[in-house]
Amino acid sequence: MIRGKVTIAEEICKGCELCITACPQESLGLSDKINLKGYRYAVLIQDNCTGCINCALVCPDAAITVYRQKKPVKGVGPQVQIAA
Repeated sequence: MIRGKVTIAEEICKGCELCITACPQESLGLSDKINLKGYRYAVLIQDNCTGCINCALVCPDAAITVYRQKKPVKGVGPQVQIAA
């Protein structure tokens, strides 16, 4: 199974929730905290990201970066590539 890792630039995020709606794994939610601009920002709430990049594609502020692990090759350790 391909795994992904999501990073969110908390100070850029305006909490529009588009990424939350776009995530088929329901991995994202809104933080209880607010950023310096006064918005609740998106956070990873479950570690089940598949690296589909839907969240990064719909983010109007480009606050999300998705890293996707490549499929493991026999005899080689996991590698990470930037997907968005």
